[in-house]
Amino acid sequence: MNDLSSYCCQPVSDTALSGEQSEALAVVFAALADPVRLRIYSMIASQGEVCSCALEEPTQRSQPTISHHTSKLAAAGLIEGEKRGRWMWWRPVAAQREEVARLLQI
Repeated sequence: MNDLSSYCCQPVSDTALSGEQSEALAVVFAALADPVRLRIYSMIASQGEVCSCALEEPTQRSQPTISHHTSKLAAAGLIEGEKRGRWMWWRPVAAQREEVARLLQI
């Protein structure tokens, strides 16, 4: 009987995502699957910090809709916010931003 291990490459499980990683990233990608949320995230990530009020005009969405989308992005761990006066200021979560960037370069 031949030892097939010498003819094959590295096992897939050594380089693939774990079940836990897959589930966590599925939440992230589900949040980014919506075109409006993807655009909002790209604006926040590219600027470092953005006021909710600045997201209305470029997305052509109302403040309640912006709030809905930023809540989904925050729940996925992609952004975090700070209330200043009557507005929320959003910034990307650095670790998630790096992970998304890494995965998109695969």
